[in-house]
Amino acid sequence: MSTETKKPTVLFVCVHNAGRSQMAAAYLTSLSGGEIEVRSAGSQPADQVNPAAVAAMAEVGIDLSAEIPKVLTTEAVQESDVVITMGCGDTCPFFPGKRYEDWVLEDPAGQGVEAVRPIRDEIKARVQDLIASLTKQ
Repeated sequence: MSTETKKPTVLFVCVHNAGRSQMAAAYLTSLSGGEIEVRSAGSQPADQVNPAAVAAMAEVGIDLSAEIPKVLTTEAVQESDVVITMGCGDTCPFFPGKRYEDWVLEDPAGQGVEAVRPIRDEIKARVQDLIASLTKQ
């Protein structure tokens, strides 16, 4: 069985790759059923994923505890079809022909799980819209 279509690749980028981009990547991986290749990175990666983000995602059955913030590379952007930025401003490389979206979301850094829940829920809604836009026939 040969297929001509390649899975779309989405890269989520934020500064620390410790909260928003990790939650978005986890939701996209979980909700897309393997139909979309998912990456995440940060322009200045943190040492670990935000514990409040880990806790908020655990509440919805998604385990982020083993994730590690990754550094943003030019190659990661070049290899992605869609690049979604979350507050990284001009530090994100730009390549013509890519689909870019900037998701303005509150930064969960330094906040407790109560403050992270609404950010998590907004990310889920945006990810569901993204999946719909990428899987239209």
